[in-house]
Amino acid sequence: MTDALIAITVLWGFVFIYSVMATMDFGAGFWSMIYINRKQTRATNVANRYLSPTWEVTNTFIVALVVAVYSLFPTAAYVLGTILLIPGSIILLLLAIRSGFLVFSNIATDYQKPLTYVSGITGIFIPGLLISVLPITHGAFIDDQNGTPILNLQKLFTSPNEYAFIGFAISSTLFLSSLLLADYSKASQEKEAYETYLRDARILGPISLGMAFLIMRTLQLEAPWLYERMMDDLPLLFLSIGFFFIGGIGLFLPSLQDKNVRGMPRLAVVAVAIQYLIASYVYGKAHLPYIVYPDVTIESAFTDPNSFRAVFVTYIVGFAILFPGFFYFWRLFMNDKKYLQQKSR
Repeated sequence: MTDALIAITVLWGFVFIYSVMATMDFGAGFWSMIYINRKQTRATNVANRYLSPTWEVTNTFIVALVVAVYSLFPTAAYVLGTILLIPGSIILLLLAIRSGFLVFSNIATDYQKPLTYVSGITGIFIPGLLISVLPITHGAFIDDQNGTPILNLQKLFTSPNEYAFIGFAISSTLFLSSLLLADYSKASQEKEAYETYLRDARILGPISLGMAFLIMRTLQLEAPWLYERMMDDLPLLFLSIGFFFIGGIGLFLPSLQDKNVRGMPRLAVVAVAIQYLIASYVYGKAHLPYIVYPDVTIESAFTDPNSFRAVFVTYIVGFAILFPGFFYFWRLFMNDKKYLQQKSR
């Protein structure tokens, strides 16, 4: 495995971790907004308990992702920074607004409802904008003006493939977050909230799968080079769908703890996470060696080998220090009975 391939694998690992954690985080903010006036379900209370400690951890990975791009693939960072100037600026603005409102929603109690609405709405727009980066890298929406890559916004926002990706991002955000919140509600012994999120997951699962098929159909029409390469790994795509159905079945199986309760959300969360991992591997493999098709490859954009080794060692040491902390945080977060079962204030 070449240094460039190792580097892009590390980068794609950051993308996957952030995409899963962020969709659950953004979705929790949306559900908190949706159920804010339905106090009897306590769904908003559960969403806020999940959201409160996790959004700060999630932001750690987007920082690592941006630093990795600039450190490992500086040429690609220049191209991406140029073509993503407008959407990237909007994303940063929405992230700043959302983070600020999440902080103040816990302090300014008189304004908690409008602050919750702002964080919930931005939590839906941000995933749609973030995933727009993927169809942009397919190359069809980039024009060359005197040697400078320019994003053709008109072509981008009249593309069915772009809207298929946006629809997939939003449906996946709501699906994954409802799955995790169902599991979290069950651990918190919040029966009404659990049934609410379980129902939402059952509805949103098929919608997410449908949007994934729509992505493949529009890829076939707009980026056939990528579609054909993904079809080379068709068995893995079928395996991915298989894990999706395992997750779906987990939403209807009797609980191991209580036979009168339907659903095994922990099984569903794990199965769906594996499904997304396999699908993202197929997509990432098909995208290689291009970072931005057809001009920017992992080899042409790669940093100096000595710089790569220094950055790579830094990341290894950093994550050796941070990973035990993340693991302990997650264990504490999902097993602390006092925190799980706290009452609304």
